[in-house]
Amino acid sequence: MNRHRTVLSVVLSAGALIAGALTAAAPVAAAGTPVSASFRQQHAPGFWTAERMRGATALDITAVPGPSRVPVVSAAARPTAIEPTAATPVSGTVSPTAFPQAGGAWTGGGAVVKTSGRVFFTMGGRTASCSGNSITSANGSTVMTAGHCVKYQGAWHTNWVFVPAYNNGTAPYGQWSATKTFATDQWAASEDMNMDVGLAVVAPLNGQTLSQVVGAQGILFNGGYNKRMYAFGFPAAAPYDGTKLVYCSGNSGKDFLLTKDHGLACNMTGGSSGGPWFQDFNEATGLGTQVSVNSFGYTFLPNRMYGPYFGNEAKAAYDKAQTA
Repeated sequence: MNRHRTVLSVVLSAGALIAGALTAAAPVAAAGTPVSASFRQQHAPGFWTAERMRGATALDITAVPGPSRVPVVSAAARPTAIEPTAATPVSGTVSPTAFPQAGGAWTGGGAVVKTSGRVFFTMGGRTASCSGNSITSANGSTVMTAGHCVKYQGAWHTNWVFVPAYNNGTAPYGQWSATKTFATDQWAASEDMNMDVGLAVVAPLNGQTLSQVVGAQGILFNGGYNKRMYAFGFPAAAPYDGTKLVYCSGNSGKDFLLTKDHGLACNMTGGSSGGPWFQDFNEATGLGTQVSVNSFGYTFLPNRMYGPYFGNEAKAAYDKAQTA
């Protein structure tokens, strides 16, 4: 399979697994085999115990220099904004925060505490984790994450659940099992780093949809570059341990190396992949407009995170998920 993943390596917490072992566990589709941009999920009830969640390996990706195809952002692409869905905010005093912030625990309240969460899944027979966020959608049940948090090295992950407001092994708003996971067509076909966007549609819980329980953030496609940005996630690799919602903030820029991604000074580690990036973020309400997700970092540029540009390709994947 022709993938520019040849320039990528997988970094897993505590050195528990090496990239070679992971590659062997995830078969790649044969040349010419069509690759679907979605996957119907199966989930074993009760699989994600507190112990399994705490022990899940933090999935992360780093990149090294190499050849790359960088798509051109169409000048004709018009911004498309979807407003947030209201929910009862999490109470709490908003602590004064520094801007920029290279990484620290989110000590405020607001909607982001409930819409953000950890993602858990089985990958090649091993348990792993990422981050995700509830976004406004027609079905009220859509989670945005990174493409490699739903499919990686040719295989779709299974036992996929979203745990909003995860708290050290507990799920205060329940575990939301995916019925189907999605990725951009480009990620599904070739795992193109420019298109590292994934989504999941989760089943109702106790007769309610995800957005009815935790709310949902707004989202923007084709919103441009160089914005004041806030990134959130649940990093689980050292020096973090996956127990806290962590954020970074600062003025973002455009990647000048391999991708057309946004870039932000941020020290979040493995497990934060798929966490939301917001522009127009309000610290008092915890509401923002999601424009990207935590995706990868370069091995030679520590403490800098990159996230895919939400263009027409991400919009197409979102449209498929929100109507599923």
